[in-house]
Amino acid sequence: MIMGNTEATKEVKAAEELKMPITYDDLKKNMVDSGRPYDFEMIDRAYALAAQAHGGQRRRSGEPYICHPLSVAQILVELGMDSESIAAALMHDVAEDTPVTVAEIKQKFGPEVALLVDGVTKLTQIKFSNVEDRQAENLRKMLLAMSQDVRVMIIKLCDRLHNMRTGDAWPEQKRRDKALETMEVYAPIAHRLGISNIKEELEDRSLHYLDPIGYETIRDLLNKHGDEFLHKVCHTIARHLAENGIPKATIRHRVKSIYGIYRKMYMQNKDFEEIYDIYAVRIILENVPECYTALGLIHDMYHPLPNRFKDYISTPKPNGYQSLHTTVIGREAIPFEVQIRTWDMDRMAEYGIAAHWKYKAGITGSSNDKLDERLAWVRQLLESQRSSADATDLLSDIKSDLLPEEVFAFTPRGDVINLPAGATVIDFAYAIHSAVGNRMIGAKVNNRIVSIDHKVQTGEIIEILTGPENRGPSRDWLNIVKTSEAKNKIRNWFKKERREENIEEGRNALERELRRNMIVLTDEQRTPFMENLARRNHCNTVDEMYGAIGYGGLQLSRMLSKIKEEYAKLKETEPKPITVELKHVHSSDGVVVEGIDNCPIKFAKCCSPLPGDDIIGFVTRGFGVSIHKRDCANVRESMRHPENADRWVRAYWADDAKENYKASLELTCMDRANLVSDIALALGDMRVPIYSLMARAAEQGRARMSVTVGITNTEHLNSVVARLKKVKDVISVIRS
Repeated sequence: MIMGNTEATKEVKAAEELKMPITYDDLKKNMVDSGRPYDFEMIDRAYALAAQAHGGQRRRSGEPYICHPLSVAQILVELGMDSESIAAALMHDVAEDTPVTVAEIKQKFGPEVALLVDGVTKLTQIKFSNVEDRQAENLRKMLLAMSQDVRVMIIKLCDRLHNMRTGDAWPEQKRRDKALETMEVYAPIAHRLGISNIKEELEDRSLHYLDPIGYETIRDLLNKHGDEFLHKVCHTIARHLAENGIPKATIRHRVKSIYGIYRKMYMQNKDFEEIYDIYAVRIILENVPECYTALGLIHDMYHPLPNRFKDYISTPKPNGYQSLHTTVIGREAIPFEVQIRTWDMDRMAEYGIAAHWKYKAGITGSSNDKLDERLAWVRQLLESQRSSADATDLLSDIKSDLLPEEVFAFTPRGDVINLPAGATVIDFAYAIHSAVGNRMIGAKVNNRIVSIDHKVQTGEIIEILTGPENRGPSRDWLNIVKTSEAKNKIRNWFKKERREENIEEGRNALERELRRNMIVLTDEQRTPFMENLARRNHCNTVDEMYGAIGYGGLQLSRMLSKIKEEYAKLKETEPKPITVELKHVHSSDGVVVEGIDNCPIKFAKCCSPLPGDDIIGFVTRGFGVSIHKRDCANVRESMRHPENADRWVRAYWADDAKENYKASLELTCMDRANLVSDIALALGDMRVPIYSLMARAAEQGRARMSVTVGITNTEHLNSVVARLKKVKDVISVIRS
């Protein structure tokens, strides 16, 4: 039997579906034709509730809203899902967009259907500070529900697929946002669940919105090549297999997805002709021995390309996929891939986790255990989130852990460990066991010592070298590892074993961040400020917050907006400076001090004010007037003491301010030769006088530099800072 499955036929099918909106009668007919034992009474009630609740609602395209849940239910029928899934799909937008609640659904349809509806429903009642937080929390909620029932995510994937099919009705920016989210989150989850048809269509439709020119270019190339060639190859293979004792082979052909070709052409810089798996022939057989026999026959017929054979039957992919893959080339000089698998493997490849969904008569025993194994990654993701107070970490974990590319490596005993592409030997150690990772001191790859940041390649045999039991990981490993599982285990070790060290590390890191952002707190302000900050980051105590920063559960870069908000609130409650109203008198040093004529002026070293800064003067005992920036920490502290109140006077810059003022800058750079001379040269080009310059080595290959220069005002200083930032390997420049 020979069947085709080209990109063109997929597009025609989708277009036909969109021209004629599906009706409930169409859905029921498809369920009857499937021959599966659906609970039509429950599904009828679900449709009636959805149709009434959505009533006069219409989609952006103008069609009745009920067409959307009907289409989602239809995709689930094609996947072979059960009655509860179909009922939940029909009602999946009811709780979000209508007055009907999840509690009502639970009362009428039971807890199982209610869990599915609630898991898919977005968090519309909670206010979030930004779009990324909302996206992360929605995803976290779905994953939590999915860990209880995988059908939640299968329904959500079908929901997103139909939305992408009808995405032309969205505004352009929304199309791009939805396409990017689909590409980064939902397509990888479909891949991990093994539902290849949905994964490929989600990617292709996302690409159509993100890069329409690239999409059309590849589609035109595909339309010019290959259909007649594939038909001929399939007939030749079928005849040869039958002549050699395999008469019952089913042979299909397919063309690689547009996005799959796009990745290789644009991301790996390959020409269309350099991609060897654009065309594929799939041979489906009765059992595994026939698969290996057919492989030998194919290699007799065609010339196999070297290094293009993969045995996913003996070493399945993490999503359960099994097949033999080989790339061959015939007399036409067109390479094509041959995939050989059994019927069970084919169902798993097409429908993934949906292929062995448990009906009520159900799957028990070992199959149930396999389903739990398939969902272990969900629990790992959620577990890693428990050690992080930042919801947006979930998005980065999804992007790193669920990438379509995976590598397979072996332990010395022959156990297979699969990891995302780019994972290191540290990730490999933690994938074996947390104790192995914690005691790791090095690694051998194929009997050769490698560095700990060595990236794992498929087929490598990796031996982890371990030290004593009390040895622990290095904090630097958090910047090296790729998987959330390894990050989570490293953080947990520091969380349990190094509490005091974490608190100290976190306190010091936070203090550095406060200084960098010129946030100065008095002793009286510090305690309430830190307590409020801890509460805002979901920590019970300040020490718990310090500890979370120390072991990596809280990221300072993401805390910064909350720190600044708390500081702004604090400044609003501070007393205003008490000033003396006196006549304007000019000083002789470029500063106007009200009420004091020709008084000696000195600029405070604690804040080094410059023309353009908001300033204030302090009448000293015997040393004239000391000029400070108004936001100087010493100013705020002094004003709290009543005896100093009347010694603060108004001051501002005169129009004839003197030419040069000293300003000190702190530079953080990557350490290299000629760095100091490049900095000095940049300042010389700007005709800026240099009063002092000191450099010192710092950790992690960096250098710190302190330089004091002469400038005329803050505008001049800003231009100097901007020029220094352009010097190669300069990371940051701040005013000290």
